[in-house]
Amino acid sequence: MLIVNIKENESIDKALKRFKKKFEKTGVLRQLRARTSFEKPSITKRNTVIRAAYRQSLQHQEENK
Repeated sequence: MLIVNIKENESIDKALKRFKKKFEKTGVLRQLRARTSFEKPSITKRNTVIRAAYRQSLQHQEENK
């Protein structure tokens, strides 16, 4: 459970913004979306390898500039 303490003279918008940041950091929504659609372990491994290769190619391109 997330708890956001509202300070004196603080607007609701600022408190809501802090709550949203905390909620996003916990990764609850990302985990919920991942659980809704099952993905085989072999596919997740393949996707991580593809992402890593893409990141590495981007780093390699920046180093050559």
